Amino acid sequence: MKHALLLLLFSISSFSQKTIESFKSGKLGESREITIGLPASYEKNPAKKYPILILLDGDYLFDPFYGALSYGSYWDDIPETIIVGISQNKNEERIEDSNYDQADGLPTEKGAKFFEFIGGELLPYIEKKYRVAPFRIIAGHDTTAGFLNFFLYKDYPIFNAYISLSPELATDMEKRIPENLNKIKQPIFYYQSSADGDVKKLREPIQTMDESIKQITNPLLNYKYDLFKGASHYSLVLYSIPSALYQIFESYKPISSTEFNEKIAILPSGYVDYLVTKYDLLSKNLSMKIPVRINDFKAIEAAILKNNAYTELDQLAQIANKYYPKTMLADYELGLMYEKQGDAKKAAKKYQNASQQEEIGDLTKDMMMEKFDDMQSLIQKK
Repeated sequence: MKHALLLLLFSISSFSQKTIESFKSGKLGESREITIGLPASYEKNPAKKYPILILLDGDYLFDPFYGALSYGSYWDDIPETIIVGISQNKNEERIEDSNYDQADGLPTEKGAKFFEFIGGELLPYIEKKYRVAPFRIIAGHDTTAGFLNFFLYKDYPIFNAYISLSPELATDMEKRIPENLNKIKQPIFYYQSSADGDVKKLREPIQTMDESIKQITNPLLNYKYDLFKGASHYSLVLYSIPSALYQIFESYKPISSTEFNEKIAILPSGYVDYLVTKYDLLSKNLSMKIPVRINDFKAIEAAILKNNAYTELDQLAQIANKYYPKTMLADYELGLMYEKQGDAKKAAKKYQNASQQEEIGDLTKDMMMEKFDDMQSLIQKK
């Protein structure tokens, strides 16, 4: 039992890299506690960079976001992400941090200082200290959810994605945000939510803003609004977090069985082009470049075989050679192409070459030699 407990504690610590530090801010003129959550793979992959999520109301939003991101990244549906939660553990503090002028609806006093603290101090500090990819998310709840919208008042917003949970909107914000989103010149993800049990004074301006945003035709905007039934002002947070994350990281997800059946297998041709476009979109939307997943290779291979489009295996081999040059993947795909085209001699040669290279996925040296033997048998029969 003792050994089992030690193993459990070791397992938890190896997957949890949560630290709390005091950040001395010149803008605020005070120290602010921040909580930093690093991905499980951070130390193991010294060259890898990660998206960053800045959490307002980090005191109570950190753990639900950390759990959702950990779960999603475990299944590779969501990329591992660096989380930075800003402490605002007193209601007066979060209100002061979000202060704005009632007349012009712009940050003022401590609100203006807090705005500068995030963009001028905290982000540069985190991005200098940690390996951060050029994709930034900010999230908040009610008062702080309204405040994060101020970053969209800039011509070139410093955040790429906004998660606004039941926002308390500043003066004229329900008009300004749609106007600014309509003019954006860079891809922006925008998520907001409410509930039928939400605070009544918040729902009407949120609804007004939602109706206006839905009229926007700017292709650079990726927008989603959730109105949860049976949820309260507080419980909507737990409904919203996975919905928001899966909206933002939709293009990151590997090929699913639904995507395969409904989008890929039904194509008359261009299966490899579909794969290339998928990863180009990921790079464009999320500023992330990752190798084509092995399972995605297999999905495209399956679509090619299903539709007898064997020549496309040559294109697939070129991609394999680009991302996995030391493995047997490229020669295997070429061997499979020649096998399906009835050229056993060329297929045997490629399978033999593959058997001399590194194994990858479910491709093994034994499998390649079996394939080679099968092709040799066909040659001898001719």
